[in-house]
This record gives sequence, C-alpha cells and structure tokens, in this order.
Amino acid sequence: MRDIASNIGVVQLVVPAVLSATNTAEPVDLQGFESAAVVINTGAIVSAGDFTAKLQESDTTETGDFTDVAAEHLIGTLPATLEAASTYKQGYAGHRRYLRTVITKNGGTSIAASAVLVKGHPHVRPVA
Repeated sequence: MRDIASNIGVVQLVVPAVLSATNTAEPVDLQGFESAAVVINTGAIVSAGDFTAKLQESDTTETGDFTDVAAEHLIGTLPATLEAASTYKQGYAGHRRYLRTVITKNGGTSIAASAVLVKGHPHVRPVA
C-alpha cells in the first residue's frame, strides 16, 4: 500500500469552533505543491444558521488582492448553504500561489465548523 501521509501537506484554515460571524482564513502558500483541496467539516447549527463557504485565490498575501476562484478552476461544488454535521470537499485547479477560505454568515445565529487545506503533488517528498 502506498503511503499518502508522506505525500501531502495539511494546513488548518479554520480551527474547529462555533462561528457566529463571517470567517476569513489566513492565506496558505501553495509553493512547492501542484494541487490542493479544501475540506470543510460542520457540526451543530443554531437558530437556522445560514452559512456559505468559498475559496479565494491570490498571488500575494494582501487582503485586497484575493478574488473568488473562478468556477473553471474548481473541482466539485460547495453547497449553497452548509448543512449540520456534514463534510464537504472541493478541489483547486488554478495557478495562484495563495488560497484561503471564506465562511460567510448569511443569517441565523451560529455554526460549528472547521476547514483544512490539503496540498498534494509536492515537489519534494516526503512532506514534513
């Protein structure tokens, strides 16, 4: 069996927490990797919470330089509204250096959520 753990990098974007406002993750540098995917986990939703998630990209870490990833650079889709106790994944096929997630509160009270970015196809293996 092939070892996947030595061939991926994993970065926490959103620490598992109860989110009651929009959460914009810190940028993650993709340098040294050729692919990426985001994984979002949700728990309980309070008061009909309506939250959405998206990926943004940039060539710099400046907040104003980030834009939503174009649909043609995404593999799979995230739902229009995050559901309770669910796991979602979305691949990235773009060419920008930095990625981040934005989990937006559209209504309701809160959602328990976390997000990680999995970086794949590293230039140097094993990945520390």
